[in-house]
Order: sequence, then C-alpha cells, then structure tokens
Amino acid sequence: MKVIILLGSRNPEGQTARAADAVRKGIEAAKGQVETVFLPSLQIERCRQCDDSGWGLCRSEGHCVIPDDMAQLAAKVRAADALVLATPVYYSDVSESLRAFLDRLRRTGTHPSGHKDLDGKRALGICVAGGGGGGAPTCCVSLERIMATSGFEVWDTIPVRRQNLESKLPALKQAGYDLVQQAV
Repeated sequence: MKVIILLGSRNPEGQTARAADAVRKGIEAAKGQVETVFLPSLQIERCRQCDDSGWGLCRSEGHCVIPDDMAQLAAKVRAADALVLATPVYYSDVSESLRAFLDRLRRTGTHPSGHKDLDGKRALGICVAGGGGGGAPTCCVSLERIMATSGFEVWDTIPVRRQNLESKLPALKQAGYDLVQQAV
C-alpha cells in the first residue's frame, strides 16, 4: 500500500512533523510505502476564482489553470492508496498551505474527472495545536468536512495538543499501522 503524507507545517522538527513521523513509522511497520511532502516547500497558489461566477476550468473540465505545483501533487495523491493530512492548528483551523491545496483539490473535484481516483480513498487527518491546544478538535471537524467534500473516505481525524503529544505518539503510530493493515 502506498501512502502520501502531506504536512501543512514549515518546521520539519516541529510538533506536527513529530506526529506525522509517528504515523509514518506505523505505515512502514505494516510494510506500507510512504512519501512525506511539506506543503510550504511547494509553490501552491490559492484559488483565483477564475471567472465572474467564481469558477473556471476546475468546474467545467476538472483541472486548474494555475501553473504551479498543484497538478503534480494532486497526481501523487491520486496515485496513492491512502492519504494522511497533518496540519498545525492556526485559529482553530488548518494551515494556510494545506487550505490552499485542499481548496483547489475540492474545486477540481466538482467535475467528475476531477474526482477520479479520489472517491473512497482513505484519508487520515491529524490536527496539532500548540499554545493552549483548544483549537485541535475544531480543526478536526473542519478537516473532516473538507476530506469528505473532496470524496475521501474519512478514516479518522485525530486532535493533538502540545500538552499531550508525547502520549499520543504511540496512538498515531498505531493509526498508521492500522491504516495499512485494515486495507489489506
């Protein structure tokens, strides 16, 4: 099973990266293949809402006209068997880099060809809150809604706070393992 992990965090040593790494270890322990992508290192623009109705080729043809890294990353997501979305929590919601990717993925998915290879694909969401940590559950609700709207099978969403990160790492590793094993 091939899994792609998308991180909406800029810090490869931070709390979100540690949470995603625990999932990666579980995936590998279950003999899955995994690729990790840090979204802020890519050029992914926000949606331009191309025409007067706020849409464009995304709705009529299932692809986006913006010449950035979006199409290549969306192809990787479509080629994978499962997806893990890991985000730091900002203002009780997903990071801006993950939001830009998911908003454009959802828009291309309004056309049947844009949903191709996404419908029913397992997705695991992880929302890691710093500070007081209270925004993690709200972020999970938002992320779950976005994953479902994009056509993914929402396998789970896991809220994490900086205060409980250490205790959640074993559960995150198990979630990665189960993501692969329960698909077999």
